[in-house]
Amino acid sequence: MKEFKRTLITTALPYANGPVHIGHLAGVYVPADIYARYMRLRGREVLMIGGSDEHGVPITIKARNEGVTPQNIVDRYHTLIRDSFREFGISFDVYGRTTSETHRRTASDFFRRLYDKGEFVEKTSMQLYDEEAGQFLADRYVTGRCPHCGAEGAYGDQCEACGTSLNATDLIDPRSALTGSVPVMRETKHFYLPLDKWQKPLEKWILEEHKEWKTNVYGQCKSWLDLGLQPRAVSRDLDWGIPVPVEGADGKVLYVWFDAPIGYISNTIDLVGDDYEKWWKDPDTRMIHFIGKDNIVFHCIVFPAMLMADGSYNLPDNVPANEFLNLEDDKISTSRNWAVWLHEYLRDFPGKQDTLRYVLTANAPETKDNNFTWRDFQARNNNELVAILGNFVNRAMVLTHKYFDGTVPEAGELTDAERGLIAEIGSLKEEMTGALETFHFREALRLAMDMARAGNKYLQETEPWKVAKTDMARTATILNTALQTCANLAIAFAPFLPFMSDKLLHMLGGTDITWDMLGCFDLVPAGAHIAQPELLFEKIEDAPIEAQIQRLADNKKANELKAWKPAEVKADCAFEDFEKLDIRVGKVLECSKVKKSKKLLQFRIDDGMGGRTILSGIAQSYDDPSVLVGREVCFVANFAPRKMMGIESQGMILSAVNPDGTLTVVSPSAEVAPGASVG
Repeated sequence: MKEFKRTLITTALPYANGPVHIGHLAGVYVPADIYARYMRLRGREVLMIGGSDEHGVPITIKARNEGVTPQNIVDRYHTLIRDSFREFGISFDVYGRTTSETHRRTASDFFRRLYDKGEFVEKTSMQLYDEEAGQFLADRYVTGRCPHCGAEGAYGDQCEACGTSLNATDLIDPRSALTGSVPVMRETKHFYLPLDKWQKPLEKWILEEHKEWKTNVYGQCKSWLDLGLQPRAVSRDLDWGIPVPVEGADGKVLYVWFDAPIGYISNTIDLVGDDYEKWWKDPDTRMIHFIGKDNIVFHCIVFPAMLMADGSYNLPDNVPANEFLNLEDDKISTSRNWAVWLHEYLRDFPGKQDTLRYVLTANAPETKDNNFTWRDFQARNNNELVAILGNFVNRAMVLTHKYFDGTVPEAGELTDAERGLIAEIGSLKEEMTGALETFHFREALRLAMDMARAGNKYLQETEPWKVAKTDMARTATILNTALQTCANLAIAFAPFLPFMSDKLLHMLGGTDITWDMLGCFDLVPAGAHIAQPELLFEKIEDAPIEAQIQRLADNKKANELKAWKPAEVKADCAFEDFEKLDIRVGKVLECSKVKKSKKLLQFRIDDGMGGRTILSGIAQSYDDPSVLVGREVCFVANFAPRKMMGIESQGMILSAVNPDGTLTVVSPSAEVAPGASVG
């Protein structure tokens, strides 16, 4: 494999129309940050480039719904996303935005170069048009039923239910997201990048030269190539975006999937200026795209075709895309608010950035979709971070303070126990290095935790608390070895848990670390003084976890209520049949649950005619039936008496079925005399 002088890491640009959630973190940003931090520890020259994608229809839809400008939306969410990433420890060298002047100029120049070289074709096609709104509908302005899985609410570019890429004209029963009207087909002209022209070069580059790519990435690319690439539009009829820099293209902007990846280039320019060519055009630079699986086609087919058409840029060396992360056995969905939002997590769990980083890596969807649950989050924190890693470090530090007043003791003669631990950590380092180099971050994290397990086992077997009673020289060797292991753990976990690593290094006296130092057992000099031990991790109790689970349950209930539609109207009823019903108003004098019945409430009603008893099956909707006492209710007075649970019911209380299935008694809006008829 070729050795590169430097590595350029890019991360998928999140849409600046909302905050980022744990699916984004697990799929893109945590693995990218792990790799960048690891590369820096290796002493490699590396840049990690990120930024917000601030064009595209989702942003204009958000702006329209809120009654503000698209610029208002992107300004708000770019700031929120950038600040959340920073607080979470995602170590971007630059986090830019695609509304910057640098990006507008870079994207325009890129398009113009390809245009001047004749790399585009102009095609007239039929596109969906909203006559009520008076505009053509870009992909995300169209919703309908997916032709592949049948799910309602699929967008014109992708079905979120099955993940299939679509064209707006593929949708069944399409509707405009602007007005809800049925769109019509109208003729429009656009610029197309002829992907079919690059079919053979892409096949050679991917299928022959990059067989080492992850199976999901290679397989998806092969599937697209096997189907045969088709020209893809690179312009849209919109008023938000970068105008197409060609005369006669009024009202057209660059398609967001042409515009956005150029953001990697423009953000690099914002960071290093003219030196950007070293990172983008020097063949000694390796480029890695970290993305989710829904972006594979754009980063492995479309963007590379754009770079090939330009002819002066490097192509990505690897695209280690992850699969999707689900939440509590359900697909993460921003529209349904079924997500764990990063900015809310940082507020609800202050100081616990590393806990989430750990859980998302330990449960990373590297080869298949995976699932995040709050109970697993709690268990991994308590049983692994606290009980294994934190426990070992705390014991080593506390014992050093107890027996040597916090001064690192001199190691004496090593025994098989020390030699075995040193060999094991050396072996784990080699395995970790191989896993990190090949983007197997979940495996690398497991190996790091195995180092902590080895440390715990070492202390348990050597028992310095017992040895100290008779042999302080041996105790010194044991605790020196334990402290050296702590320093090794600070290095091993630095790519994964940077906050913990920094805290641990500070407690050990502080030192600059490199990956080459991992496996060394002279990292903490004898005679140095270590700080008072602090807990690296704290146990998470049930209450905050239950609060998160309840929040999701409330969101699900709100979604169900939002999606609720009235039941279809029953078959026509003759007025004469309705007239047979005698509906009256009565006042509730008493109301209680019927013994041995989960459903029945027993009402005593003042009906203006001496009173009556009515049983109603609404007990599960009223935990405290006494709240109904004094209420006026409507009831059917002329139903034949019916015995239930040994009690005669003399009528039927009218109640309405709520969207959540609960029942509410029907009451008049103003006071009515008991016995009054309803007609």
